Amino acid sequence: MLLFLVPIRIGGSPNVGIGYLSDLVEGKLESWLPTIVTIVVTISAVLSVGTLILRPKGTDDERGWGRLFDVGLPATAIRALGAAVAWMVLLQIGPAWLVSADTGAVILNDLMTVIFILFVFAAMALPLLTDFGLMEFAGTLLRSVFRPLFRLPGRASIDALASWLGSAPVGTILTIDQYERGFYTAREACSLVSSFSVVSVAFAVVIINFVGLADAFLPFYATLAVCGLAAAIVLPRVPPLSRRTDDLFDPTMPPYLEPEPVGESRFAQALELAVARAGAADPPRTMARRSAMQVLDIWFGLEPLVMVIGAFGLAMAVHTPIFGWLATPLVPVLELLRLPDAAAAAPALIVGFADQFLPVILAQGIPSEVTRFVIACMSVTQLIYMSEVGALLLRSSLPLSVLDLLAIFAWRTVLTLPIAAAAAHLIF
Repeated sequence: MLLFLVPIRIGGSPNVGIGYLSDLVEGKLESWLPTIVTIVVTISAVLSVGTLILRPKGTDDERGWGRLFDVGLPATAIRALGAAVAWMVLLQIGPAWLVSADTGAVILNDLMTVIFILFVFAAMALPLLTDFGLMEFAGTLLRSVFRPLFRLPGRASIDALASWLGSAPVGTILTIDQYERGFYTAREACSLVSSFSVVSVAFAVVIINFVGLADAFLPFYATLAVCGLAAAIVLPRVPPLSRRTDDLFDPTMPPYLEPEPVGESRFAQALELAVARAGAADPPRTMARRSAMQVLDIWFGLEPLVMVIGAFGLAMAVHTPIFGWLATPLVPVLELLRLPDAAAAAPALIVGFADQFLPVILAQGIPSEVTRFVIACMSVTQLIYMSEVGALLLRSSLPLSVLDLLAIFAWRTVLTLPIAAAAAHLIF
C-alpha cells in the first residue's frame, strides 16, 4: 500500500513510492536513458525480424522467446519502424517535423524513458498488491458500492486507487494482469481500464501548474473526481463497453465469484478471504518470472509502439491542421457553455487523443482562466491517449480496437465537458 496507494511528499509535489523510486533512478541515468531505450527498441526490432525470418528453436514457447519476439509481420514492422525513428530522434537526423523537440524528442526523451524505468518497479512490486489478500479484503468491503454503481467487482477498487494515486499505466497493467489470471471478465476489465486509469495526483499537479492555475489545485482535483465518477457510472452502460461480454481470458478457468457473507460480518469475511489468498500465493520464483516477463514485454513490445504512435501522432497534431478541422464543430458547443476563446480552445479538446499533454500546451496561450481550467480538466478526464495508455491497450489481450478507444474518448468528452465548464464558472 505504501508503494502504490499512499501519497507522500518528499521535497516537491505529492507522489507514491514507486513514483519516487522511478524518479530517483531516472535522475541518476537521465543523460543515458534515451540511448539505453533506443538500444532496447533496436534489440526488439532485430530479434523480432530474426525470429520472423529464421524461426529459431524456442519460437513456439509462449512463455519466453515466442511471447516476446514471435509477434507476426505487422508488429515486427512496427518494431522496426520504432527503432528507426528512435535512432533518427537520438541522432537528430531526418525531417524536423518528426525529430524536433515538440514531436519525436518529446516521446523518446520524456515519455519512453519514464515508461522504461517506472514499469521495472511497478511490475516487480505488483504481486505485493495483488497476490497477498489486499484485493480480496478491499473487494469484500466495497462490493456493495462498486457493483451497483460501476458494474464492477469490489476488488476493482484497488485498481482504481492504483491509477488515481499512482499512474495510469500502472493501473492499466494491473487490470490486464488480473484479467489474464481470471479475476475479471472482458467486460469488467475493459470498463475498468477505460474508467479509472487516470493520471496520478503528481501529474495532475503538473497539469494545473502548466496552465498557470496552481492556486486552484484543490477545486481542480475535486472537479476531476466528480468528472471521473460520472464517466465511470455512465460508460459501462453505453456502447462500446456495454457490448463487451463477460467472457474470461481463459475459457477453461472457472469464473471468479466474490462470495456473500454467511453468518459472519463483512469485515470478518474480508479478513478470512484475504488470509486465504495470501496463503495460496505463488512461490517467489514464479512471481519474479511473471514480473520479469511483464517488464520485458513492456520494453520490447510497448516501447516501439509508443515511439511510432507518439511521434507521428504529435507530428500530425503540431504540424498539420487536421485536428483544427476536426474541432470546428465544437466551437458552437463551447460558446453555448460560455467559454471565452472558443475557437482557440476547440482543437485542445481533440488533440488529447494523441497525447494527454498536448491540450495544456495549446492552452498556455489562451487568456481566459476559465477556458484554461476547462482544458486542464479535459486533458485528464478524457483519459484515452494513444501515445501511452492507448498503445498499451491496443497491444494487450483486452478486446478493444482503435474505434472502441475513439468512441470512449468521445463519450468521456461529452460527459465531462459540461461538468468542467460548470465548475470553472463557479470557481472564477
